[in-house]
Amino acid sequence: MRTFHRSALSRVCGRLGLPLLAALCLAGPAAASTLTQNVSWTIDRAGTTAKYRIVAYGDSIYAGYNGSVTSAAKYSAPTVDAEYLAAKWNASIESVRRAKSGAVASDVYNNKIVAEKSYMQAASTRVVTFEMCGNDGLQARSAFKSQTGTCNYAGMDAAVASCKTYVASAMDFINANAYSGVKLKVISNLHYPGYNADNVQSSCKDATTGATVNLRDRFLPKLAQMNYWMCEYARQKGFVCADNFAQYMGADYDSNGDGVIDSDGLRFVAGESEASYVARITGTLKSTIRDANAKFVSASSSYDYIQSDDTHPTYSGGTVSAGLFGGTTGSGAARYTSFTNGKSPIWNQYGHERMGWAISTSNPAAP
Repeated sequence: MRTFHRSALSRVCGRLGLPLLAALCLAGPAAASTLTQNVSWTIDRAGTTAKYRIVAYGDSIYAGYNGSVTSAAKYSAPTVDAEYLAAKWNASIESVRRAKSGAVASDVYNNKIVAEKSYMQAASTRVVTFEMCGNDGLQARSAFKSQTGTCNYAGMDAAVASCKTYVASAMDFINANAYSGVKLKVISNLHYPGYNADNVQSSCKDATTGATVNLRDRFLPKLAQMNYWMCEYARQKGFVCADNFAQYMGADYDSNGDGVIDSDGLRFVAGESEASYVARITGTLKSTIRDANAKFVSASSSYDYIQSDDTHPTYSGGTVSAGLFGGTTGSGAARYTSFTNGKSPIWNQYGHERMGWAISTSNPAAP
């Protein structure tokens, strides 16, 4: 979800000093706007011979971006789910992550899902998942923050429209092209990075009121629209929606006394209208939304789901090579081989662990 800035590339190039990389290091800003971070990691299940595949397409979220141009989290959400699958199916699971940090929805769709469809066409594939739209939102937010004079909201509307277009197209393409034996298709929706940081006034002024606007109040409805359509299209097109907004942004206890755990209350409800969902998120339940830097798993205990960049999920389990020097293909034993009540011991302690668990809740009983 993060844009890969030229400054990061410049720091790496300054350390390398290799003529062979001169063309890369002298590339213009456009070339440095995205970073391919592909990883294939197999969870080896001892004593088994069967091996199945989960394929994940996306941007820096599924990539496991950690601020580095040469490495990524080994256990980003799709590989966390591979551990759950390995235990449930008593099989080895290959987690194939085809991701590009900084990519907008159209880029993920065209250059990952469509261009790299062969990965989900393999006969071993049983799960296909994707996420997108985060960079559409981040870029629209950055552009709006830089505005002065009269506020122009068109960029945020365009981000929502693009998200809807490419989410629907991605689902249709996956439905038409994935291996016929695929048992589960999942989309992961968006958390709100920088929720607290956005609680400030704009530099521009609204054309009607002549006053500045609260950034969070402007961005939250647009994010809600994106998330609604991810989950609604999933309902329509045979996908499951892993509701990361609810998992990240709501506490795992009832903070407002309405009789519902906050993270459950924020979830998409199948069949509800867009207007109803947006009103619930931005109005009725807005008081229960909390910045995911302090995800409360109880009234007295919280964990940090967001890295220091205030954007990307935290993770556990080390890193693998992914980025400028190519991706990693490797394997290893699972960190956890059984799951009490379907949850690992750290299922709610890190952002990627929580997202991987959310994907896993829809895993079929058998491959």
